[in-house]
Amino acid sequence: MIILGIDTSCDDTSASVLADGRTVLSNIINSQIKLHHVYGGVVPELASREHIRNIAPVVDEALSKAGIGMDQLDGIAVTIGPGLIGSLLVGLYYAKGLAIVRKIPLVGVNHLEGHVLSTLLEDDPPEFPFVALTVSGGHTSLYHVKGLGQYAPMGQTLDDAAGEAYDKVAKILGLGYPGGAVVEALALTGDKDKIRFPRAQISPDSLAFSFSGLKTAVSMYITKWKQSEKQSEVRKEDIAASFQEAVIDVLAQKFLKAAENANVNTLVLAGGVACNKALRQRLTQEADARGMKLYYPRPAYCTDNGAMIALTGHYRILRGERLDHADDVRSRYPIEEIMGSR
Repeated sequence: MIILGIDTSCDDTSASVLADGRTVLSNIINSQIKLHHVYGGVVPELASREHIRNIAPVVDEALSKAGIGMDQLDGIAVTIGPGLIGSLLVGLYYAKGLAIVRKIPLVGVNHLEGHVLSTLLEDDPPEFPFVALTVSGGHTSLYHVKGLGQYAPMGQTLDDAAGEAYDKVAKILGLGYPGGAVVEALALTGDKDKIRFPRAQISPDSLAFSFSGLKTAVSMYITKWKQSEKQSEVRKEDIAASFQEAVIDVLAQKFLKAAENANVNTLVLAGGVACNKALRQRLTQEADARGMKLYYPRPAYCTDNGAMIALTGHYRILRGERLDHADDVRSRYPIEEIMGSR
């Protein structure tokens, strides 16, 4: 079965062709980073307009690189949420039009489910059950994944996502947007123990996250630091490293606790922040020490991509699911609603 996956949930226009639920024949991603960089973040209206320009060329390129004609597609999978409404609409309406004209089965996919299942695209995929941590600019959540379509939420951020905190700190430090990669790079030569930033704990047993306090603490510190004469004693690199260490501490502690609570030895890290090498290294070390195994996708499958949408759509089409042409996008789409619809 050959599936075309389309994702326009935020600022990346992506299309992928997947064969037999395993082989990625193409995965094209058109990034809008240069467009939004000058604004310090994604501008929804600009993102929507750019998707309109890019969607057809990106799909054409995905099909061409895969060596697949439109008449060879067995199904189309498209992200319907969560995400930016305007961006999601571009992908959905394009997919609907394509499916109607070509008479191809169409399914809607939850973007978060795509991230959770993204490691199944790798040569050594994890086996169910496992605990998944999705970390990105918009989401920081824990799930007990018992099988396909069986996702039990265990904890999520109560305010800012971890990736959002990275972007904010990068902006305050004058590093530009997006913040994840630049803060990580700066932290490489910094002293992570130089500053003790707060680690938010909702309660001793809580698996919920909170990064707004950390973001505020770093912001206040930088404001005072800029006005002081200690900039030779504490460098930008030290601030970045200390901030990153605070984020990693909280993510690692809650992730491992969730695995223990679920009584599983398999961990899956997904989402854009899963590209962070320091986070991967810490989690690998902690998992090994506990006899657990950590899985994570390659960078191309960590960020928003059509391959994970095609994969998720593959399983949905096999179950006989179809998207009603009256269905629309959702800015908020909790993963538990997927279970409720089955």
